[in-house]
Amino acid sequence: MIIKPDATDRRFIGRIIDRLEKARFQVVQMRMLRLTSAEARRFYAVHEGKPFLDDLVEFMVSGRVVPMVLEKENAVADLRDLIGATDPARAACGTIRQEIALDVQRNSVHASDSDENAAIEIAFFFSD
Repeated sequence: MIIKPDATDRRFIGRIIDRLEKARFQVVQMRMLRLTSAEARRFYAVHEGKPFLDDLVEFMVSGRVVPMVLEKENAVADLRDLIGATDPARAACGTIRQEIALDVQRNSVHASDSDENAAIEIAFFFSD
């Protein structure tokens, strides 16, 4: 999971971690950093050629992010349920994005969409 710049800037890191822990996720690793444009573009390489990529990269380098490794049985599916739809206007009531996200781009958090992508994303931030 990544807590994105809109959430870090508004000081929602603790609130998001509290939600995760109440949902029985264990935070295994976590760090705070500021991505470079090259790093953000590499992380979102799957979106290469899509019209929103440049704006997404610009947003992701606009402030600090907090990537973390979470553990829990059925972690990927449970986390995606907890954070809600990408567009907070369509996110279920009580989800993280419905409660704190600003819009479809500034949606406060990123979560892996599969176990395979989770492994890739963890290695991206925690290869050491």
